[in-house]
This record gives sequence, structure tokens and C-alpha cells, in this order.
Amino acid sequence: VGFNMGDRVFWPQSASYIPYADTPEAWSDRLREIISEKGVTDIVLYGDTRPIHAEAVAQARAAGITIHVFEEGYLRPYWVTYERGGSNGNSRLMEMSVSQMRRDLELSDMDSALPPASWGDMRHHIFYGALYHWFVLFWNRGYRGFRPHRTLSVSAE
Repeated sequence: VGFNMGDRVFWPQSASYIPYADTPEAWSDRLREIISEKGVTDIVLYGDTRPIHAEAVAQARAAGITIHVFEEGYLRPYWVTYERGGSNGNSRLMEMSVSQMRRDLELSDMDSALPPASWGDMRHHIFYGALYHWFVLFWNRGYRGFRPHRTLSVSAE
């Protein structure tokens, strides 16, 4: 589900795109309809604390739907984190002790990837972020109900 023209432009497969142009207040009911109509088994989110995402997480948990959360890491643009169920303060790691984490890591056969010598180009991150927001600022007419999750608008920034 996409919520603005930036989402629409960068959506990888237009055939699977579901636009949501209504108000945030109507999101809960529409999401319930989408879950039912599409037979949703998994929900993939970019962050899980924005109001629209928090509602999706709540409905997914209630319906037994698997939740996948991606989050940009702190050393952008190279690192991206992925967790099932939630990220950051909603991560399962928040319920684990450090000793339990160490024990689980010792039992894991997964290799930790080392960062490359060059972590990418911050200019790409800036360019695509600006382009995304340009579409939201100037081409968002079809998404009249869109409300950004930030209290400070992109134009004010």
C-alpha cells in the first residue's frame, strides 16, 4: 500500500501497487478490507512506529499475520536492519538479556558481514530522498488525505 506520490513513483511493480488516498482516520477500516480481500499472510514495513504502521502492526498481530520490519541503520546508507515482529524499541531483542544474546550468537552459524571499504555514496541517499519528497510536495494531488508522520513538513525543513 502506498500513501503518496513518492511511494507510487518508487514502487517496484505497478501492478501490485495499492494506493491509499483517504484520511488517516479511515486507514484502520481500509486496512482491514485489504487484509481480507487480498488474503494477506505477511506485512512488510519500513519502520513500525509511524501511526499508519503501528495500526498495521496491531491488525497483523491480531490476525496472526507475520510482520517484517526494515529500518535504516545508524551508519547510513550502507546498513539496513531487518527484524520479524518489530524493530528498535519493539524488537524481540528488548526482551533478551545480553547473556542470552551472546549465547544465541554463539549457536548461530551465520557469518556477520563486514562493511565494504567504501560504504556507498551519501549523494545517492540525498538525491533519492530529495526526489521522493519532490514528488510528495508537487505531485501529491491524488493523495489528498496524506498526512506526513513528522510534525515538521518537508517544505518547512
